[in-house]
Amino acid sequence: MASIIAQATEKLSIVETVYVDEVAGSDEGTGTETSPMKTPLKALEKHGENIKIVIKKDEEGYKDISGAALKKAKKSLLEHQRKLKKQEEQKQKLEEELKKKHEEEAKALERAKSIVLTQDTSLPKAEKIKIRQSTDSRGKRVKVSGWVHRLRVQGKDMMFVILRDGSGFLQCVLTGELCHTFDAITLTTESTITVYGVINALPEGKKAPDNHELVVDYWELVGKAPDGDEAFNSKVTTDADPSYLLDNRHLVLRGETSAAVFKARAEVIKAFRAHYESRGYTEVTPPCMVQTQVEGGATLFEFNYYGETAYLTQSSQLYLETCLPSLGDVFSLAESYRAEKSHTRRHLSEYSHLEAEMAFLTFEDMLDNIEDLVCDVIDRVMAHEPTRKLIEQLNPTFQPPARPFLRMNYADAIKYLKDNDIKKEDGSYYQYGEDIPEAPERAMTDKINRPILLCRFPANIKAFYMQKCSDDPSVTESVDVLMPNVGEIVGGSMRMNDMNELLEAYKREGIDPSPYYWYTDQRKYGTCPHGGYGLGVERFLAWLLNRHTVRDCSLYPRFTGRCTP
Repeated sequence: MASIIAQATEKLSIVETVYVDEVAGSDEGTGTETSPMKTPLKALEKHGENIKIVIKKDEEGYKDISGAALKKAKKSLLEHQRKLKKQEEQKQKLEEELKKKHEEEAKALERAKSIVLTQDTSLPKAEKIKIRQSTDSRGKRVKVSGWVHRLRVQGKDMMFVILRDGSGFLQCVLTGELCHTFDAITLTTESTITVYGVINALPEGKKAPDNHELVVDYWELVGKAPDGDEAFNSKVTTDADPSYLLDNRHLVLRGETSAAVFKARAEVIKAFRAHYESRGYTEVTPPCMVQTQVEGGATLFEFNYYGETAYLTQSSQLYLETCLPSLGDVFSLAESYRAEKSHTRRHLSEYSHLEAEMAFLTFEDMLDNIEDLVCDVIDRVMAHEPTRKLIEQLNPTFQPPARPFLRMNYADAIKYLKDNDIKKEDGSYYQYGEDIPEAPERAMTDKINRPILLCRFPANIKAFYMQKCSDDPSVTESVDVLMPNVGEIVGGSMRMNDMNELLEAYKREGIDPSPYYWYTDQRKYGTCPHGGYGLGVERFLAWLLNRHTVRDCSLYPRFTGRCTP
């Protein structure tokens, strides 16, 4: 019995030795000599106070920890334990408060389910309106439906809802019992509701869309949007990855910026049509399924057309030319398709192509017409106050282009690039006869900082149908319109009007003239000097609205690798 007691006493007297290496140790270590810890504090925290600490601070090796150092470590441990205890108490308190809050919310929701709103039949019958009619409907009882654009709860008895229906925004204020229903308490952004009430002008000092608000006397939930992880504000954020935003384009379109872009786009298209109508043009609608090329076979989208090879059109130009003898000057606004694997911010695989063809004019006449188109359309949209406000919202520094545009020949552009040290990626200068890519073209345009009519390109880098200059057959009567911040927005030329010259062009380019018989016939049955141009609507908008990429100006942009949603 005595021996057993002695053995137990001996075991209790054995104290564990913990190794601490302040230079090479780790507090993730076990405390052995081969796996030392980093600090005495962590040694005490991990192994308890009934230990022996040996510490290594330099090459002299391990030594017993000094009394002062041990005392300091134990004091730090005590403070650390107190801090942890306080944190745990605070955590428990927060959990209890949160639990209590959830219980209260659950009770409030249950009470809210018992509240049923009814219309006051003594009130005048509500007139159904769109938000755009709000100003004219002030003082009347109205009925408005839309999406909850923004939502703010103020106190226990008031809610502010900014309602959106595509025609405008309307602030709605809900008070009292209207705020306490289950639908009100759980209302989310992008839910659809119908509100009834009277629209009143706001007093000085208060702000809301159109300076008025609808005081709601009754409302209904039409369709509730999800909350939590699926909430609209969680799905669409400004810092989201561009690919994610394109996948969710249908939701992005609900944003104020996107809405502004597409409202401005609609008015710009109206202005284009109004311009052409005022100048006596006729609008036509050419086919988009074709069996001829305009801008080169490498960028054609090919498909099977009832067993025959066909393509999505690159341009409606050839068809517009056939309309000149019967309709005079014509234009079209249709989609064009380019199978060009470009990832630049100004390229799309499908884009809105505004094209025009004119008969009996000179190259200078055509340049004047293009300048007139751009300036007149800008004047028209700026004269339309709602669109002018959208442009000022999206592009506050926009100034309409001044006439005349700078007219610069291709040869002078090559010289400008060299004189201004604008080089290729390999450090060499661009040479006459080379195509000027997007980057140097934009660098030149941005530096000049005014619209440029870049003219007279070499024939070998332009399309087969372009008319050669009479004073120098090596260059063509061609033009690209370049705008600061976006580059080329228009490309045009005079067209070959001599049949033999066109036939030679087919031969030179290795093009079978047979499918183009109808195009060649325009030179056979009464030819004339004629020319035209194509304008990329998305590029025009990117310039006007200061958008970083043309993709922002296309409802559902299509480009390399993107054909959804």
